[in-house]
Amino acid sequence: MRRLLKRNGEDADVDVTAFINLVVVLVPVLLMGMVLSHITVLDLKLPDLPAASAEQVEPPAQLELVIRPDYFDINYPAGIRLKRIEKTASGKYDFENLTLYLQEIKRQLADKGIQKRDIYLLSEKNTDYQTLVAVMDTVRSYRTVVATSVVNAELFPEVSLGDAPPPGEQTQAVSGAQGGQP
Repeated sequence: MRRLLKRNGEDADVDVTAFINLVVVLVPVLLMGMVLSHITVLDLKLPDLPAASAEQVEPPAQLELVIRPDYFDINYPAGIRLKRIEKTASGKYDFENLTLYLQEIKRQLADKGIQKRDIYLLSEKNTDYQTLVAVMDTVRSYRTVVATSVVNAELFPEVSLGDAPPPGEQTQAVSGAQGGQP
């Protein structure tokens, strides 16, 4: 009996050093993982469904950017080509010229009193995801210098997505399509 009483009366030692070592290693790893898994959200608008009304109101002219495997087509109003921007000699899309031309369109529309904030991106079914994201970033804003600081200036932040028409169904091109006016 004496043996049992002595055993029950002893305090048990708990060794938590292994657990503390595990926590010391896991906490920084988990914190770094949270920083590296930053998620960016793009705000996209789906085109509105046409409302059946007795009054036929002319819809506003839509600015479209059609993404093809070899070039971009900029249409304004919808279906009428203003500019075709071919790929560069290295086979990559020419995002610099796209940005410059969209800035010019924005300026010309503002001169006419039209405040355009939306653009339709029409892509083919086999368009690469990275290409689509790069185009969305390009049409939403551009980098410029203001008072010795580099800032993102707004172009067309309201982006809507759609399917591109088949290549042969371009309705018409503006005369002098390489330098057409919106």
